[in-house]
Amino acid sequence: MRPQVRAFVEIAASAFALRGPVYEFGSYQVAQQDALSDLRGLFPGQPYIGCDARPGPGVDRVEDVTRIALPDGCAQTVVCVDTLEHVFDVPRAVQEMIRLLRPGGALLISAPMDFRIHEYPSDYWRLTPACVARLLGPLDACVVGSQGVEKHPHTVLGIGFRAPLPLGFVRRAELFIAQFQGWLHAAQKQLPRRKRWKNRLALWLRSKGERQRRLSEFDARFAVHLAEAWPPRIAQQHDGDAACRCAPTAGQQRAAVV
Repeated sequence: MRPQVRAFVEIAASAFALRGPVYEFGSYQVAQQDALSDLRGLFPGQPYIGCDARPGPGVDRVEDVTRIALPDGCAQTVVCVDTLEHVFDVPRAVQEMIRLLRPGGALLISAPMDFRIHEYPSDYWRLTPACVARLLGPLDACVVGSQGVEKHPHTVLGIGFRAPLPLGFVRRAELFIAQFQGWLHAAQKQLPRRKRWKNRLALWLRSKGERQRRLSEFDARFAVHLAEAWPPRIAQQHDGDAACRCAPTAGQQRAAVV
């Protein structure tokens, strides 16, 4: 798991006050990554069940995410981060996780896009922001974003919500976006000075596209999709590289905001 993905889950859990029972799919903790990949501490006091296709560290239940042996509405929060690229039938997996959500529940997804092939056990797909938005389309609202160059991101992030939406949903979405962008800015500043200078010098030897990817590594943007036809401009935020746009998602049912 990558640090920004853990930060994504942590900030979303706080901004949207996510509760349990929490089910994580893809919870197997790869050796030497447990400090990042163990997400239980981000949901203190909440029931947390780790699921994966194989037994091992962090796994409480062995489950095939495309055929989950759990009843409808058993989860308040479902987490599936940096996992769907290893699932051959992604739409069915997302449908299964949506099936588990209770009213007011949330589904968190992340996926690498510009990333090396990594076989745990196999690596099949790269998901675009449009793909993640469509996968979350059956839900009543979603926040979808990406990190890196807008046309060539390295990470795609999404949070889908089943109605009723959290009180002050748009404000919470703005808070999430601002806090995640703040985390990215801080992470960029925390790079060792020697590494920063090395990266700058190396840019002169790289192609224009590679230079753009390096310079935009910590940039992010998000769109908030709402099922109801909201006013054209509910919320708009610009913080250097961050942007929030709120718009209805075609084909979704009317969402109840309480």
